[in-house]
Amino acid sequence: MSLPLQALTPDICVAPQLTPEAMAEAAAAGFKSVVNNRPDFEHGPDQPTSAAIQAAAEAAGLEYRHLPVAGGYQSPEEIAAFAQLLEELPRPLLVFCRSGARSTRLFVQAQQLG
Repeated sequence: MSLPLQALTPDICVAPQLTPEAMAEAAAAGFKSVVNNRPDFEHGPDQPTSAAIQAAAEAAGLEYRHLPVAGGYQSPEEIAAFAQLLEELPRPLLVFCRSGARSTRLFVQAQQLG
C-alpha cells in the first residue's frame, strides 16, 4: 500500500480515508502525528472507526487526534480547534478525511486565523 498523500507544506500532508493498517506505513514514512477529521460512521459501517485507527496509530508510535467535522461546513470553533492541533502536534503531520478536501479547507481556514 502506498499512502495517497498531498503535501500542503513541507511537513503537513492530507490524505483521503485511511485505514488502521495505514498507520504503520505513515509511521514508517516519518510522520509523527495523525488527525482524523471524519465523524465515525459518516459513510456507514464499512468506514473504520476512530477508535480502531487510534489504536493502530498509537501502536505505531504516532500521536493521534480525532476532530470530526461535517463535510460541508466547519464552524469557527472547529477551525480554532484545528489551528490548536497544528500548534501542538509534532510534525510531520498527516491529516485525513473522506477525500482530503475537508482537511485541506480546515488547514487553509486555520492559517487565516494566524
